Amino acid sequence: MNSGNFFAELKRRNVYKVAVAYAIVGWLSIQIATQIFPFLEIPNWIVRLVIVLIAIGFPIALVIAWAFEATPEGIKRTEVADAMPAVTRQKKHAWIYIVVVGAAISVALFFLGRFTAGNKTVATARNELSAKSIAVLPFDNLSRDPDNAFFAEGVQDEILTRLAKVADLKVIARTSTAKFKSAPENLTDIAKQLGALNILEGSVQKANDQVRVNVQLINALTNAHLWAEIYDRKLTDIFAVESDIAKTIADALQAKLTGSEKQMMAAAPTTDTTAYELYHKGRSLWGKRTGDNIPKAIAFFEQAIAHDPNYALAYAGLASAYILSPFYTGADRREAGSKAKEAAIKALRLDPNLAEAHAALGKVLFFSEIDLAGATREYKRAIELKPNDADAHHWFSNDSLAALGQFDEAIAEGKRSVELDPLSIVINADLGETLFYARRFDESVAQLRKTLEIDPTSFYAHYNLGIALQAKGDLSGAIAEYEKAKQLTDNVAVSTFWAQAKAHAGDKEAARRMLSELDEISKHREVLSYLRALLYLSLNNKDEALRWLEQSYDERDGSNICWINVDPLLDPLHGDPRFEALVQKVIAPKTQP
Repeated sequence: MNSGNFFAELKRRNVYKVAVAYAIVGWLSIQIATQIFPFLEIPNWIVRLVIVLIAIGFPIALVIAWAFEATPEGIKRTEVADAMPAVTRQKKHAWIYIVVVGAAISVALFFLGRFTAGNKTVATARNELSAKSIAVLPFDNLSRDPDNAFFAEGVQDEILTRLAKVADLKVIARTSTAKFKSAPENLTDIAKQLGALNILEGSVQKANDQVRVNVQLINALTNAHLWAEIYDRKLTDIFAVESDIAKTIADALQAKLTGSEKQMMAAAPTTDTTAYELYHKGRSLWGKRTGDNIPKAIAFFEQAIAHDPNYALAYAGLASAYILSPFYTGADRREAGSKAKEAAIKALRLDPNLAEAHAALGKVLFFSEIDLAGATREYKRAIELKPNDADAHHWFSNDSLAALGQFDEAIAEGKRSVELDPLSIVINADLGETLFYARRFDESVAQLRKTLEIDPTSFYAHYNLGIALQAKGDLSGAIAEYEKAKQLTDNVAVSTFWAQAKAHAGDKEAARRMLSELDEISKHREVLSYLRALLYLSLNNKDEALRWLEQSYDERDGSNICWINVDPLLDPLHGDPRFEALVQKVIAPKTQP
């Protein structure tokens, strides 16, 4: 049979018709499987099976079309059908209708699939994001004076602070929102990154004693404008404006407000607008936590207090800055702790219901006084007063809960702090550290790698990842991460952890050299005893390790010794009577402050 006769025979035996009809019906079946099955929650493997069966069936259908033919008397072999009278083999055109109808349905399903795919992301995101979640983006400074940028930040921060006191809302922290501009182009992407359905955009224009605040509340997934307003007021009315904006937003999101929440939202922190601006300059610098920003923040808080000696928030800010200053500036720990406690207590005397002051006092009790029970009490009170305070959830999780071994609650609080401040490097890294204390090393490593995706240059994340890898038994991986951290900072703790890991890997001389370096450094500034304890432990000198841990407790180094009972790196000391006695001293309740 030549090629011409072969193709003619294909046509005579209706093979072409069957191929076209099969392709149309097969495509229709695939569209049904891919578009309808997921809606009915039919497993994906069944969808894949349908596609495979349709593909396998195509050549089989062509073979059957060649060998058989449909007649009024049923399916007959082609040779038999050819011998039948012509009248009984009248041409039927039903296949044409099948092709047309099938094609129409297939095209309809195809475009339906494209439409639903385009909206599926939005629908999924809407289901994942709470209707009562909000992010307040940085406000544009429309004033000619660039120094007024701090004032614009202050307006944003005050609105956010008032909203954060509403338990029925989820309010994203300023640390995360600060990474975006006031009126970004793609709100949907930002909503996903921040985990907030609603976005507040705004601008501030300040001139002499007049201020204009322009705000608009937007549903980030639909771009629907839920509310907008322009406020033209005197500068002294700014607190009333901020309160009104917060209250209107809460109403727009249908949040339930308790009587105390309404009262706290309406309260003005100060009547002195100069003190207000100075405080927010300090807050902005404190949030950066780099270079000389902490000392500058302390100076602004002190200036704010000088203008308004009854400004409780300024004292709370001062306490938070002092207690963190040793870690960012090398300030004297004891002196900083003493000043921090004094400022926190002053803030609480002025306003016993100030969440920021309770959180600051909790940090002081944990870091400076090794008072885990006292820190727990203060963190809990801070969260009661300001349910959306990411720092309070963060410190409660990583400090007292983790140190006391209450890991389920610690991890839950840590995850809550990440929800409220999803782009914070410190909060994300410390969740990894909490998982490390809970001995969930794989999860710890995964969380810290996720943190490095946010900022690959974070020495703190590399450093903590090294610790988690070391605890997991991956010494080479740990050393590599410590080395990355060393390239990013000259922090002596990072060098110490690198040296003790090298010693555990067999290079004992690295630990001995580091001990000598610490002796030299201690001639000029404080060296934490906990670091020496780790180095001696890597040299298998448990007596010296215990001696330095006891010294760490005597020095009130809560930033290290508080986790003594849950620190996996100290496992070799468990069971030693001296170590167990020290653990009891650490976790025992202390005197009320």
